[in-house]
Amino acid sequence: MRIRTDFPYETTHDDIRVPLPDGTRLYARVWRPVTDEPVPALLEYLPYRLSDWTAPRDSQRHPWYAGHGYASVRVDVRGHGNSEGLPGDEYDATELADGVAVVEWLAAQPWCDGKVGMFGISWGGFNSLQIAALAPEPLKAVVTVCSADDRYDNDVHYMGGSVLGVDMHAWASTMLAFVCRPPDPRYAGEEWRQMWLRRLEAVDPFIHTWLSHQLRDAYWKHGSVCEDYSAIDAAVLAVGGWHDPYRDTVLRLVEHLPGDRVRGLIGPWSHQYPDRGLPPGPAIGFLQETLRWWDQHLKGRDTGVMEEPLLRSWISESHRPATVYPELPGRWVGDPAWPSPYTAPTPHALGGDPVVVRSPQHTGIDAGRFFPFGNDADLPPDQREEDARSACFEFPVSGGPVEILGRPEVTLRLRMDVPYGQVVARLCDVAPDGSSTLVTRGALNLAAREGRDRNVPWPPGATETVTFQLNGIGHSFPAGHRIRLAVSSAYWPWIWPQAGSEDGFVLEPAGSALVLPVRDGGTHPEDAGIRFEPPEQSEPLRVAVPPAEREERPERLVVRDVAKGEWRLEVDPRYGGTRVYPDGLEFTEDGLETYTVREGDPLSARAGSQWTVRLRRPERAWDVRVETRSEITCDAEDFVTSNEVVCRDGEEVVFRRSWDRRVPRVAR
Repeated sequence: MRIRTDFPYETTHDDIRVPLPDGTRLYARVWRPVTDEPVPALLEYLPYRLSDWTAPRDSQRHPWYAGHGYASVRVDVRGHGNSEGLPGDEYDATELADGVAVVEWLAAQPWCDGKVGMFGISWGGFNSLQIAALAPEPLKAVVTVCSADDRYDNDVHYMGGSVLGVDMHAWASTMLAFVCRPPDPRYAGEEWRQMWLRRLEAVDPFIHTWLSHQLRDAYWKHGSVCEDYSAIDAAVLAVGGWHDPYRDTVLRLVEHLPGDRVRGLIGPWSHQYPDRGLPPGPAIGFLQETLRWWDQHLKGRDTGVMEEPLLRSWISESHRPATVYPELPGRWVGDPAWPSPYTAPTPHALGGDPVVVRSPQHTGIDAGRFFPFGNDADLPPDQREEDARSACFEFPVSGGPVEILGRPEVTLRLRMDVPYGQVVARLCDVAPDGSSTLVTRGALNLAAREGRDRNVPWPPGATETVTFQLNGIGHSFPAGHRIRLAVSSAYWPWIWPQAGSEDGFVLEPAGSALVLPVRDGGTHPEDAGIRFEPPEQSEPLRVAVPPAEREERPERLVVRDVAKGEWRLEVDPRYGGTRVYPDGLEFTEDGLETYTVREGDPLSARAGSQWTVRLRRPERAWDVRVETRSEITCDAEDFVTSNEVVCRDGEEVVFRRSWDRRVPRVAR
């Protein structure tokens, strides 16, 4: 990583408040080049607290953009951080309308030339796309990283029409803790406590809303730009990583947006900006790459970025299973269109006799983290144990390697004796020594086989054919290896199990197939010119990490109670521990997620989470603490949720509330 200190422009930065039409003021930090000429503005718009939580990341990129002649602006969403107002649901109409107002306000400032770009990763990538679909006139370009065009089927809530057991719960509980954090008196002033208490009174756990919409209805269509790609007028650079759950968004955007204003980039990365150097690499000079995008679309300079292939993507070479890779072997390839003229759907018929697929309920315990962030235990370990809990079909690789790029697809002919169930398909690379590396996977709620917007119970005893896609991937299977398709009827804790699903289904190989998007493996003109500069950033924020006050626990711990037949997965999300910021703030957060299930009992599934967040300023005698507890269980008819929040100012409990809800199971 090169740390850059010399730039074409000297820079300055200020904290300001952006006024909204209703009088609410959003807290913002603006880095600007020192110049008398107005410049384009770049906006990153998030709920994640610019004065502390994202401050280290912000310091890597906003000053860098300012040093290259842009006003780079970081804004906290209404009701978060030091912004005024009350928090709402993610990407709600108020958040998006506020975002449009911020774009228009920036364009009207004397230091802005009237052109605005938006960028962000995850939440900021989401709302960049969604605000682009509202088409505010000043918004000319977007860089969206690790984001979704479909809030229902490509986010943290549902997968293939099934409730996500792992991140539906984990993210709702995380946001419950995050939304309860107070404003900082250093920046919000003496009104901080009144602001905090008003926010806390407005808090309602997100899980209530998310579980109340188990089908793909109007709630999920709001903010899903896949409903109308043509609404996006801005130029879009869509970026993802093969180890991020949102990577299929890039493939859909390059397919559906006009080729003269979209480009796609998919690397080997996790849920991170591609310049940060977090596993798996290799990292790239992402800031330089985005500068080419901004200069092209906001300053009218021909940087050659629109001469790049429509899609640039990384194809990984075969690698042994591991939970972390500093770098993956592979190569960059370019495709002039999507679907690509260099790939062809190649079917592989499944062979053999009908097989009963009755996976143990803990199948999925080695699935890895839904959101890999570059931690040591994020990625799936060797899949041999998971494969043994599944029905497997193998296809030897003979001759040259088999290279795939895109979304594999499975067609399965199934017979099931109960109305509800799910099927999960994993694609694995099996080496001659038997080690099994997970390549990609997909899932289908069998009641959603006719569409994610409907619930169609399976006629007991009937045989039907279902087809669904796996997540996109670029991978090369070498000669001598085997391509393994593993099919299971359970995948906990990713997929919430359904009543009666313990008996699984019968898979009939006749009429079933795996279809791989096979790339021809040759070198094409688009491949040769793909080059990236080494990563560089501006000077890092000087954040101190004191010694841990407790013994560090494992990131992922699997415990089996043999007598009870129970499996427990404990996950430390590792969001940061304790940090001391240059302005004196001590920020501590500690979270623990627990997922349990008993063998043979899908109704025993339980997801729990505990969070503690502490913010302290010794010089002000300011010491506040947020503690939350969340849990989801189920029976045959309902999901049962329980949440509790306790907030303290010093030793005083200023807020305590609990919620207990039963939500009928629709998506089962």
